[in-house]
Amino acid sequence: MSNTLRPVARSALHVAVDMQRLFGEDSPWRVPSFFDIVPAIRRIGESHTERTLFTRFLTPASVDETRGTWRRYYERWPNVTLEQMPAEMLDLVPALAPLAAPERICDKMTFSGFTSGSLEEAVRRRGADTLVLTGVETDVCVLATALAAVDRGLRVIIVADAVTSASSTCHEATLEMLRSRYSEQIEVAPVEHLLAAWTE
Repeated sequence: MSNTLRPVARSALHVAVDMQRLFGEDSPWRVPSFFDIVPAIRRIGESHTERTLFTRFLTPASVDETRGTWRRYYERWPNVTLEQMPAEMLDLVPALAPLAAPERICDKMTFSGFTSGSLEEAVRRRGADTLVLTGVETDVCVLATALAAVDRGLRVIIVADAVTSASSTCHEATLEMLRSRYSEQIEVAPVEHLLAAWTE
């Protein structure tokens, strides 16, 4: 396959979505293929350390702290609330933690990385017009973050072999949907093509 990815600006930001112990280790939200994508994310992070950010999905202290459909959500998953789960499960996995300086971690409590405002501020402060997205899950938090970035006029590149989901069917369907329905604003490319196109 030839590299058809347009050049990626130096100012681009790599956002690794929710690469936390909660999704990689033994938990109700474990993604079986989680560790398959860690090497690709490390490659990008090590190549562009200062341009790499991490989001973390923070769960509430208890079901009673939630409202609306989020309450229904955590009534289904009460064992990921902090009254039932160690807070350390929200940490990034050890293989990626060394790449994540505190100022490059953007916490959120919903699917999109932009909801809390810290990611939006980080994008603005760093003058980025392109987001490179990796992480979990392709069809949930990665997708929500990608569409929020599109709404803000950002170019979005999803690294196909650096995203995954607990559902391989939904993962593949989401990538196909993005290729066919959002091709003017979202590009899907393998890590090799990204690194070739994103040079300092």
